[in-house]
Amino acid sequence: MSETHWIILGGAILTYLTRAGGHLVLSRFDRLHPRVAAALDAVPAAVLTTLVAPAAASAGPPELGALAVAGLVFMRFGLLISFLAGAVALALFRTVLG
Repeated sequence: MSETHWIILGGAILTYLTRAGGHLVLSRFDRLHPRVAAALDAVPAAVLTTLVAPAAASAGPPELGALAVAGLVFMRFGLLISFLAGAVALALFRTVLG
């Protein structure tokens, strides 16, 4: 296997161990403190923000348009539909706007 394959395999194993470790730690508690539960509920939004914000700050018109479309679709539908709508809008905007 090449070096790239080993890096990917190592990253996958470490990611799995991190997730499994978190599950094992949290499974030892019968009940979570409300602040811990609130913090864990906020993690997906925080991760999404760290992924979208830098890209939006350096984006051009096609990317900003797709982000607006995804945001508007998300207000009505779920996350998966808004992701798909944003991806389709990005492809269309890049084709039309160059």
